[in-house]
Amino acid sequence: MIAGPHQFLRALPFGLPLTLIPLMWVSGMVGGWTVLLVPLATWALYPMLDAAFGLNAANADPETPDGELLWHRVITWIWGPLQIVTVFGVIAMLVRSDFALWEMLAVTFGLGIVAGAVGIVYAHELMHQGPTFERRLGDLLMTSVLYGHFRSEHLLVHHRYVCTPRDPVTARYNEGFYRFFARVLGQCFVSAWKAEAGKLAKAGLPFWVRANPFWRYAVLQGLFIAFAGLIGGWLGVVLFLLHAFVAIWQLELVNYIEHYGLARRHLGDGKYEHVQPRHSWNASHRVSNWFLINLQRHSDHHYKPDRRYPLLQNYAADEAPQLPFGYAVMGTLAMIPPLWRRRMNPRVRAWRSQFYPDIEDWTPYKTGALPLPR
Repeated sequence: MIAGPHQFLRALPFGLPLTLIPLMWVSGMVGGWTVLLVPLATWALYPMLDAAFGLNAANADPETPDGELLWHRVITWIWGPLQIVTVFGVIAMLVRSDFALWEMLAVTFGLGIVAGAVGIVYAHELMHQGPTFERRLGDLLMTSVLYGHFRSEHLLVHHRYVCTPRDPVTARYNEGFYRFFARVLGQCFVSAWKAEAGKLAKAGLPFWVRANPFWRYAVLQGLFIAFAGLIGGWLGVVLFLLHAFVAIWQLELVNYIEHYGLARRHLGDGKYEHVQPRHSWNASHRVSNWFLINLQRHSDHHYKPDRRYPLLQNYAADEAPQLPFGYAVMGTLAMIPPLWRRRMNPRVRAWRSQFYPDIEDWTPYKTGALPLPR
């Protein structure tokens, strides 16, 4: 079936993030109080809309053909060019403006939110799909925030080793976000490099061959930095680097939330149980799932990583653990570790009692002292 008006209307709510593009341009042109438009929209408005519109536990038919999802896919295709033009266009305006320093920093912070809370989420969707042009669009978005290696780490490490000691981005029980963030910045790059080098070695190839995607990441990232310097000089580069850092912070904040304190049962001899719905935190809040293209239906993503976002399935509380709020509110809590622990640690303990009542000593799971999975 060819996508028509009905499919367009079904896709329309997922286009909500596109409204951030004009808000970003207004902030870059006007300054003043408008520099708060993007942070307020993403960190304040959407949680309020979640409270107003409630939860959505309905599931689309997972066998829906791609032809009926054309408009859903178009949203992810057009975002990359719009984001890149917006980032460099706004930076070009900022370096030529008479904005105060605080205004420039606030606008750049908004660019980072746009690139992280939306761009990286779309890149995540694209990198899991089959068509080469979609995977390349994902690479373009990730390298535009200088985090190209995320694709290698995510596909080759995270999905295989999630909730085990080998996965850097599974947050350990009682690990605060800032400690987690500092840890993963180094560990993810190293684990991604080792994964790609190991993959090439199995094919009898050295790491320096052209097939190693790290060379593509490096070239694209170098080009983005050079272009920032071309349009804005040293200040353009500084603002570009700042926006990239904010985007990476947004990504790792989500990574921190998605599997906090969860662990797969160790079966002995370095073996772990298969990934189950119980190994991801989920949220069925309607509006934030529109905004994050169903990323909060995270258990189903791990079950079938290439399933397109409108078809991701919701799981009930007896199958998968549920977050009390959407990612925006949970992200705010994560940045205040005592509040996060107060909210989430009892939930982790309840999860342990619900799914693993026979495990009495969780210390090895907390410390990562268990053998690495093979």
